[in-house]
Amino acid sequence: MHSKELVTLVLAALDDGKGNDIKVIDVRDKTNITDYMVIASGTSDRHVVSLADRVVEHAKKNQLVPLGVEGQNTGEWVLVDLGDAIIHVMKPQTREFYQLEKLWQGDYSPPALASASH
Repeated sequence: MHSKELVTLVLAALDDGKGNDIKVIDVRDKTNITDYMVIASGTSDRHVVSLADRVVEHAKKNQLVPLGVEGQNTGEWVLVDLGDAIIHVMKPQTREFYQLEKLWQGDYSPPALASASH
């Protein structure tokens, strides 16, 4: 399966599960670990885990075995590694904190560190 077909499959799974604020970032020119990052939000811990499970189910139905799934025990952020696409499903506050879109799109600036007062 080509990476664009994989992204289409992932988007369908996330849409079926009513994922929110779904973004696809082409990272082929930024890293060799994957072609695409897909980021989506879930409304609760349970919804985040359910969305990730749905992605895994859709992948397996298409003879794709995830290379790894991390974070299912907490539900704050679940990562599904499908090789050519890495899927991040997060609660909105976790997503805002880590700002993966900005990091991978190149306009990330870390929060300013508080200066130590002596």
